[in-house]
Amino acid sequence: MAAYELTVTVHTQYLEDQSDPDNARFVFAYSVTMKNTGTVAAQVISRHWVITDANDHVEEVRGLGVVGYQPLLQPGEQFEYTSGTSLVTPQGTMHGEYFCVAEDGEQFEAKIPEFVLSLPRTLH
Repeated sequence: MAAYELTVTVHTQYLEDQSDPDNARFVFAYSVTMKNTGTVAAQVISRHWVITDANDHVEEVRGLGVVGYQPLLQPGEQFEYTSGTSLVTPQGTMHGEYFCVAEDGEQFEAKIPEFVLSLPRTLH
């Protein structure tokens, strides 16, 4: 088991009630679960997202913490949150990383695997 490891899983949902397809606005929620699968307590300090729409337009988002928190996770603990984004196309992808600091001062990145944002029943 690695000393410095955060495992990240993401689930997405299309928010039809907040979207306006006629005006190229497609809104998605994404729920993130981050679990400290390492052996040392670690704090999530900041995030970096790469959001790509179906036109290959890329937007990068950087910021402190996640939804106003900088969670400190003991080994085995997890933190969950939900956030959202909007696209001008009905499909897109997101990926990125969290920047973390372990309680012993070691800095490391936790990769957020790429996931798809898509209207229901539009991908084959």
